[in-house]
Amino acid sequence: MNQLPGFSHPTSLLIYALVAVVGLVVLVARFKVNAFVALLIASVFVGLCSGMELEKIGKGITDGIGGVLGSIAAIIGLGAILGKLLAESGGARVIAERLIKILGPTRTHWSMMVVALIIGVPVFFAVGLVLLLPILFTIARETKTPLMWLGLPMLAGLSISHGFLPPHPGPMTAIGLLHADTGKTLLYALIVGVPVACLSGPILAGWIIRRDQVGEYETKSIVAENSNHTISPPGFGLALFTILLPVVLMLLATIADLRLPTGNAVRNWADFIGNPNIAMLFSVAFSFYSFGFARGFRREQILRFSEDCLGSVASVLLVIGAGGAFSKVLIYSGTGDAIAAIAKSAPVSPLILGWLVAALIRVATGSATVAISTAAGILAPVTINVPGINLELLVLAMGAGSLILSHVNDGGFWLVKEYFGLTVQETLRTWTVMETVISVTALALILFIDKLI
Repeated sequence: MNQLPGFSHPTSLLIYALVAVVGLVVLVARFKVNAFVALLIASVFVGLCSGMELEKIGKGITDGIGGVLGSIAAIIGLGAILGKLLAESGGARVIAERLIKILGPTRTHWSMMVVALIIGVPVFFAVGLVLLLPILFTIARETKTPLMWLGLPMLAGLSISHGFLPPHPGPMTAIGLLHADTGKTLLYALIVGVPVACLSGPILAGWIIRRDQVGEYETKSIVAENSNHTISPPGFGLALFTILLPVVLMLLATIADLRLPTGNAVRNWADFIGNPNIAMLFSVAFSFYSFGFARGFRREQILRFSEDCLGSVASVLLVIGAGGAFSKVLIYSGTGDAIAAIAKSAPVSPLILGWLVAALIRVATGSATVAISTAAGILAPVTINVPGINLELLVLAMGAGSLILSHVNDGGFWLVKEYFGLTVQETLRTWTVMETVISVTALALILFIDKLI
């Protein structure tokens, strides 16, 4: 061990880890180094400085990448396919139009929030944004309503799905690193996410949006007017069922585990089909019919849709894998034990600590995925050595931290600015405020739930 002069062994390890995290932030934010490469550099730095054997550093990186991707790569890939088929079939438009009709024209902002929460389950944030924008622009023109009056609730729904709900990359990475239960995390995410979406979406929009100041009626040229018009789009019930099928299967497994004894045949089958990989596989297989063959698509078209969407997943998976490598090197070097010792004696709840670490990385790097992946890697040793931590709530706490204070170093900030035709100042007053409200109120609700259970 390369122990620093005047510092103990554990303290030296913590200093090296801190320098690695700061260096990671500087590489990504200042020098624009790819997050995947930056995380690997940070992993090697910690390994070398802590005095690990060279062979063990390489093993730690390999084990970390393989461990985390082994549990979530298939889920993220299948989720991307499901989202692509949803878009191409016209199912997103069907769901949005029906819910808006059900809730009525005077509650369109609430409708957009509900639609975004549902559509956001199987698709990435940017994909959901592009899917829903044509609908939002049409409604805004017809009702003469500023875009952000409707857009803020929509963005809140998409952001909460992205930050809290499996099978999104951030939550799934944290679940894999912390060995949390996917079904329980999903259940808690719904309990936390729905009220937070209401507050940060329609209610917040009523406070900060001025109808004559923020938002234009015109459609931005960079947004397609339609995702895809098919001759026979799916019905509302079929589209909704297909999207929510993996959620239902995972929740059934959780209910079976709570209600049925170990070894029960029904519980065994529920656990099988409720496994995230199996649940997503069933849902995608069903979507080949509901969003594919039944819509008139040929086998070649469905194959092309499935292949086209996977390219964008590769970079996300690499970042997640590198986050797992960083976590494993921290554990192998002994830094994890040092972090756990501090967390065990610190007066701060591990939930707050997880939120704070993710929030700091989010503000510095602008990436929610990098924030939650890195935070989960840092907190993973704490969960091993500190008993009694609710792992599922810790996942959500880090998810909440990873959403805070989106600003100019976040790609999502510029997506919102350009798509909605806002100035930087207007984007800060709306999108940035909304993201911060989501983060803070979600943490408060998570801490409240932790006290109750």
